[in-house]
Amino acid sequence: MPSRARPETPKALWWGAPRYCPGPRPAVGWRPFNVGDGATELAVSGTIKAVTFDLWDTIIHDDSDEAKRKAQGLRSKKAERRHLLWEALREAEPIEADRVALAYDVADAAFNKVWHDQFITWTIAERLRVALEGLGRELADDAFARVVKAHEAMEVDVPPDAVDGIAGALAELATRYKLCVVSDSIVTPGARLRDLLEVHGLKRYFTGFAFSDEVGHSKPHRAMFEAAAGQLGVEIEEMVHIGDRDHNDVRGPQALGMKAVLFIATRAQDKDTTSADAICARHADLPAIIDRLSAA
Repeated sequence: MPSRARPETPKALWWGAPRYCPGPRPAVGWRPFNVGDGATELAVSGTIKAVTFDLWDTIIHDDSDEAKRKAQGLRSKKAERRHLLWEALREAEPIEADRVALAYDVADAAFNKVWHDQFITWTIAERLRVALEGLGRELADDAFARVVKAHEAMEVDVPPDAVDGIAGALAELATRYKLCVVSDSIVTPGARLRDLLEVHGLKRYFTGFAFSDEVGHSKPHRAMFEAAAGQLGVEIEEMVHIGDRDHNDVRGPQALGMKAVLFIATRAQDKDTTSADAICARHADLPAIIDRLSAA
């Protein structure tokens, strides 16, 4: 399975807006201040009407389901996905498991290339068809549908954990701002990610959902944030985005005129190089950060 981290990208990137070269934001007119024990913020001007959230490692702790799977005697998600395809193929005609795994790996590499270069995330059905084409094999429609369904349900049937404190932060923020999920769909589609949010009792806080398999583009493409703004009835510049990756969740939204908060409780690799308007280390501090950014 491809990592949810976008592959290495060139310095000049197309965000769906003018070309933007990553680098530190200007220091002129900016002043640091602190919000609670877990957040460092920069004062900026503007009014915020809506808050958009990355899903993985911001709302849901990515791959926290792997320990649960192991405890239940299940294969890892990567191994299970390859097994599902191999099992369906061998029912029709014998085939080596290693050959299927290799074809799946090649399909994942192709997925990453398209994700990186075109800001598009293939559906799992599209990715499986690439693997089948590489094998020179086909599956009957009903068998193919079963494999796809099993892939799509995997992270709902054994759900990863919600990030600590997210429920309380969402409950408070929803009283003052419109909320929307803006997330790439790597394997699990948007329809099932909604189910995952429902499992954790979090779906009710969101007015909108912009998932890459439904929008047709992935972050940081402008279409993702336009989809969110359209659902929420606000301008792009009236939104602030929260996420854990400087590339997708900070620099992309900022290039569109948004503010952005880097969330580091689950992943802090970008902390020292981010251009974020705020850095948040725990969800308990997030409502105060958003309020300060909105009032500044």
